[in-house]
Amino acid sequence: MFGSSGQVFVYNKTKETFLAFRVSIADSVGGRLIGLLGRRSLKPDGGVWIVPANAIHTIGMLFSFDVVMIDKNFKVVCVKEFVKPFRIILPKLRAESVIELPAHSIFRSRTEVGDELVIDRYEARKVPKPDGNGRGNQVAESSIEHKSLC
Repeated sequence: MFGSSGQVFVYNKTKETFLAFRVSIADSVGGRLIGLLGRRSLKPDGGVWIVPANAIHTIGMLFSFDVVMIDKNFKVVCVKEFVKPFRIILPKLRAESVIELPAHSIFRSRTEVGDELVIDRYEARKVPKPDGNGRGNQVAESSIEHKSLC
């Protein structure tokens, strides 16, 4: 899908809200098996996107978090808020992947079943810096722009 490196953002297109800005992709066998194991928490704007997956467990986890399951078209098919350690979330037949997010992300973004998500990468690009005459002739620091890979 996106490869194992880098991060993506998750945007709820239906509600026009962000769920997270720095979501790591777990699309390898090892990455999917490990997920959040060994972490003490998630950063407030972080998360893990497990691809492919239609079920998860929280055995061995040290904290609670939110879970969003999506289908192949990035439609939300299941949401679970504040999933506690040592729980099992059974498979959802339509789910193709799972996004693990900091607790309360679902509530803050108002995400619910049926919403359409956008999952995309940030891509840095050079932006011309104005030269004083209102024209750009110098290169400024990179700004963030996203490019669709779906």
